[in-house]
Amino acid sequence: MSHTGIRLARDICTNPAESDHREWWLANGLGGYAGGTVSGVLGRRYHGLLTVPLFPPLGRVLLFARADADLLLGDRVIPLHTNLWSEGDHAPRGYRAIEEFFLDGLSPVWRFRVDSLLIEQRICMPHGRNATSIAYRIVEGLDAQHERPGIRLGLVASFRDHHHVNRVRDFELRVDPVEDGLRVALPRGSDLLIRSHNAQFQVDNTWIENFFLEMEQARGLEYIDNHVRTGLAEIELHADRWTGLVVGTERSLDPDCGGLLEAEAKRAAKLQARALPGLDKEAAPAWIRQLVIAADSFVFARLDAGDGERYSIIAGYPWFGDWGRDTMIALPGLCLATGRHDIALRILNTFAAYVSEGMLPNRFPGAGDEPEYNTVDAALWFIEAWRAYFEMTGDVGAIRNVFPALQQIIHSYRNGTRYGIAMDPQDGLITAGVAGQQLTWMDARVNGRVITPRHGKPVEINALWFNALSSMVLFFSELGLPGDEYKAMAERTAKGFSRYVREDGLGLYDVLDGPEGNDTSIRPNQLLAVSLPFSPVPSLSVMQSIVAVCERDLLTPVGLRSLASSDRKYVGRYQGSVAQRDASYHQGTVWAWLLGHYALAEFRVTNDAQRAQQRLEPLEAHLSEAGLGTISEIFDGDAPHSPRGAPSQAWSVACTLEAWWKLELKKAAKRELAE
Repeated sequence: MSHTGIRLARDICTNPAESDHREWWLANGLGGYAGGTVSGVLGRRYHGLLTVPLFPPLGRVLLFARADADLLLGDRVIPLHTNLWSEGDHAPRGYRAIEEFFLDGLSPVWRFRVDSLLIEQRICMPHGRNATSIAYRIVEGLDAQHERPGIRLGLVASFRDHHHVNRVRDFELRVDPVEDGLRVALPRGSDLLIRSHNAQFQVDNTWIENFFLEMEQARGLEYIDNHVRTGLAEIELHADRWTGLVVGTERSLDPDCGGLLEAEAKRAAKLQARALPGLDKEAAPAWIRQLVIAADSFVFARLDAGDGERYSIIAGYPWFGDWGRDTMIALPGLCLATGRHDIALRILNTFAAYVSEGMLPNRFPGAGDEPEYNTVDAALWFIEAWRAYFEMTGDVGAIRNVFPALQQIIHSYRNGTRYGIAMDPQDGLITAGVAGQQLTWMDARVNGRVITPRHGKPVEINALWFNALSSMVLFFSELGLPGDEYKAMAERTAKGFSRYVREDGLGLYDVLDGPEGNDTSIRPNQLLAVSLPFSPVPSLSVMQSIVAVCERDLLTPVGLRSLASSDRKYVGRYQGSVAQRDASYHQGTVWAWLLGHYALAEFRVTNDAQRAQQRLEPLEAHLSEAGLGTISEIFDGDAPHSPRGAPSQAWSVACTLEAWWKLELKKAAKRELAE
């Protein structure tokens, strides 16, 4: 097994101010996940060793919170675990024994130093299984003259929606001994199995109260949680093999910790081998190879369909589901840059079945739910995702199959569909908006009030509209069909798009023809008019002005501000209550996904792939500071741009990876020409 470049030394691991806030996240490809902190404390309601979609497709329930480890060394009991209680105290303080922490893929690895012993702990989630493995081995220091050391694990279970917290005795769990472990009878007829080939189990049923969730307190949410210890397990430690246990909902899962670790390592190697098509994978920097592994965690099979597995993309961990807009923006980076065009096609076909009145769902439906179609851009991103898929594969057959759905999108947007979405015949631009609805990606609302309404003709919507029309012209040609109507529409839209050009040279208006006229707010939305494959921008000089104003007013090392800091509405810190945070979400908060688009736009106007690629490099350091090995959703607009929001976000990872890959291909092509 090999580890990535994500490695934390003892000085960070043993400092709770640092290790309490560095998080690891795992996913199982079914919508389930596990997550926690380097120190071992529960910092969020979402932290736990097993959260699974017990009610598919995404009715996720926390089933197993912790495995509290104590080292048994002769008559000594040395805690290796750490808890944070409602008084704000750490007890016990097992973090003091952490020698180092690193990631193997995304799997967290701790090494604990106790006297001469160095003990390793690994956690992994087997792909495609609702289970988690916790494994131990001795790395060095085993002395034959002393009694063999062991680990005692406190098995702390739960049963709640992952968005909630527990009250004491919210539920009852019946625990029974079974072969190789314990069976926990969960409410609603499910079972949780805790199994090991080499452990001694003891039944318990004790509520552990007053876990202090520090990160939830910072988010203005309930921050005291309670769980129930269902049993204890004692495991001998060995130097020549892994011992531990597996927790899951499947009776057929073999609790062979070593075998599960080996299988996950082989799977990670296969992911790396397929990734970055057209490039020398080994030459890619370690942080980009890490993002390849991170990309895999967002793709999952929706098991609610009766006609076979449907695939989708989790927008972010831990609290997001799958969203139409996020999925389509992220798909090229998560699936095409990683060489998995087969998965890309399955995702695209999954969403194609939900096109309605030319629109794609913003929130993908859960079991028994109706899709929500309150987005103007998801369907246009859907066409761009198909274009990217076709560019990589040349799969004319897939385009032919989906072509009616793509035509439905164009016709509906031209003729009019939900929420006032329609093409203005005067300038060929899309207008959208109704009271109380936010249809673009800047979609925050507080108490029913839309923070950034953007009603009228948003600039990125019409950049996407032109890109969609131009993509359709390409598809018509590849299918041998006449596309003159679409070509004429694209030409009219390009002519109308010139209305966005500001006379003061500061790029483009953010919205045209809004309730208060044209919006002069300096926002990053204009950047898409340069970064998308087909651009409606009338000249190179205007493109340069767009990139220049974004660099001057919006660019930070980790993404782009959603609003210029000179604007009176600018909010530099994303913090406080839910309402305060929602109000600042798009009023200056930095978004990491936009950095990839900035790099591609900069390359378009400079033709300097090396310089553009360097814009992405500051994110390498970020991979070790919040969600380890992945990229956060957002950051503060003000320096030092502290990470905020979801610690692992699909489009943050995807757009960074996609931009790096595309720019590296440009560099490789330039080298070939020079040779």
